[in-house]
Amino acid sequence: MSDDTGTERRWRVPRAYLALKAAAAAAFAAVAALSWHDRPFVVLAAVATAGLAALALRDVVAPVRLAAGAAGVTVVSGYAGRRRVPWAEVAAIRVDERRRLLLHTRLLEIETADDLYLFSLYDLGEDVADAAAELERLRARAGDLDPRPPH
Repeated sequence: MSDDTGTERRWRVPRAYLALKAAAAAAFAAVAALSWHDRPFVVLAAVATAGLAALALRDVVAPVRLAAGAAGVTVVSGYAGRRRVPWAEVAAIRVDERRRLLLHTRLLEIETADDLYLFSLYDLGEDVADAAAELERLRARAGDLDPRPPH
């Protein structure tokens, strides 16, 4: 995605997470190969290998999870598809923070009339609050650059 103002920003999966997923898939594959005599364990290890390999492949095919510029945002949709969303269609940008038991999760939410896109620290490579602030800044700047009169 590019724009005329040079104010484009991209968030991508950190390479360290890709390497970790690939290494874990290889480790489960090795465990499955070494445990060939224990069929239930081999099946379980093969499922774990396939799942981790699919996640690592997604990181290779669609490393940029979110991009934003003057025209709007581009989000990953589905496994590795992309969807362009103009700023006018973005209803809300917010951070959802939840604490349950010992878990603390923070997700960036980008809401449109039809969809809700969720991104974590692991998708963006930076804190979701920082990404939300940057998106709001880009959105405001795009509004300043919009030649259409305000409603």
